[in-house]
Amino acid sequence: RIEHMEQPELPAERLGDLPQYGHKQWQSYFGRTFDVYTKLWKFQQQHRQVLDSRYGLKRWQIGEVASKIGQLYYHYYLRTSETSYLNEAFSFYSAIRQRSYYYQVNKEDRPELVVKKLRYYARYIVVCLLLNKMDLVKVLVKELSEEIEEYTQRFNTEDQLEWNLVLQEVAAFIVADPVVVLNDNNSVVITSNRMLEGSAPPLEQGMVVGQLVLADALIVGNCNNQVKFSELTVDMFRMLQALEREPVNLATQTSKQGTLEPSEKPAKRENPHKYLLYKPTFSQLFTFLSASFKELPANSVLLVYLSATGVFPAGHSDYEGPYDFGGVLTNTNRDVVNGEMVQKRNQAQKEMHCLHPGDLFPFTRKPLFLIVDSSNSSAYKNFSNLFGQPLVSLLSPTVYPKTVQDPSQQGSLFTLFLYSPLLAFSSICGLNSIRQGLWEQAQEFLCKVFRDIGQMITRSRTIDQAFLQFFGDEFLRLILIRFVFCSAVLRLHKLFRESRSFPESYPELPKQETVESSLLQRHILDLAAMLDVHNLFWDDSLETY
Repeated sequence: RIEHMEQPELPAERLGDLPQYGHKQWQSYFGRTFDVYTKLWKFQQQHRQVLDSRYGLKRWQIGEVASKIGQLYYHYYLRTSETSYLNEAFSFYSAIRQRSYYYQVNKEDRPELVVKKLRYYARYIVVCLLLNKMDLVKVLVKELSEEIEEYTQRFNTEDQLEWNLVLQEVAAFIVADPVVVLNDNNSVVITSNRMLEGSAPPLEQGMVVGQLVLADALIVGNCNNQVKFSELTVDMFRMLQALEREPVNLATQTSKQGTLEPSEKPAKRENPHKYLLYKPTFSQLFTFLSASFKELPANSVLLVYLSATGVFPAGHSDYEGPYDFGGVLTNTNRDVVNGEMVQKRNQAQKEMHCLHPGDLFPFTRKPLFLIVDSSNSSAYKNFSNLFGQPLVSLLSPTVYPKTVQDPSQQGSLFTLFLYSPLLAFSSICGLNSIRQGLWEQAQEFLCKVFRDIGQMITRSRTIDQAFLQFFGDEFLRLILIRFVFCSAVLRLHKLFRESRSFPESYPELPKQETVESSLLQRHILDLAAMLDVHNLFWDDSLETY
């Protein structure tokens, strides 16, 4: 019976083959698979003794079922963006380790069983990373390293290099954050950067802003050589968390661990729905854009985040339209020179693997919020709002000072500001660590700064209405505020001298009222003084800026 039930109609592996776009195309399959695994899990719980004694049920077989259930929850999280399902995946993965379900696998002379164990570890690590359980990640990486060593010594396999690469990737991912927070015992304090209650400054009473809601987000990562783990680059990982609320742990609220009921939808969607696209081709990206656009509810916003290598035009033509400025790279197997796509003279007029600003024009028929982190982000200020819908592009600096650490490897500085402004601020000030008390004091100060930035945006008489139309959504409000903070900080920092080193936006912000506001500059100098890095910033009262 259990052998028969281990092969449900559509197992967890094959669910991954279903298209990720179009909710209706995959929802019913997930529902049916959850039903099968629920029956299977309850069956082995109720008849464990008989299965053990009469049929020789092995503990690793139970572990395999629990691992599939964890995988099922993880994929359900990826498709729904509801972080509560991450907690469910974690509870199953955690139980496997606590109950040593895979302990006996190493005694069996079957390398394919050991590979199942290694895959379980890799999946468990991904879930722990997403839940910011970094202490546990380090323990799991050590265990995985020992398992891989034993596996490769025992079986003469061809996948040794692949597993060692997995270890290298996760090790690089763990140390990607440029600054650590230390407590009094010099231990690292794990900080979460998901949205907490009250993270976004509240709207002032009587404030007239748009009623738009961020419903869908496409998070695209196609940077060469950026640290990544399991098809998540550091930039994608950070933006993913910036668009989520801190998860509520279902396991602590109820005692239903071991049951599978994803049909119990939260009362309202906690987080915008996200598509994670690692190195997509142009056609894949366009397919996801189209599906997301098609399903976007009324009064909703589509956010597109592009973290990708820049593609530059070969030359200037007489007429410069939306396909003449280059853009960002989509996936191709062709060579990349020095991390940038270079046009060859004998090529066709336009780079076919580039996402040009013009490619996004059709999707501006609905509210579109665009974030571009690239060496050619400025291509996307050449937009035209053809349909009169709310449209904003936030664009990263295209050049960083040589003395600032190369942002492409460990994740971009611009995305770091949108994810954790204090982490980014500390990073460009050369701080490697901050005491926990000072960190909390600085975070509290930033809350006040962000309230002031919010008021600058909403009280401005010259600001483009598009910014205000997006301001009603908490996630977009926080991103806009962090963008203004980032722009103001880099303008004041002595190392950032070129205008290309400052973020830009379409439409442009009124600089005097926002990014060059004297009030905001005073706040930044106060924060710098608090962290004892005041000398790195221009101060009007002391020197000519």
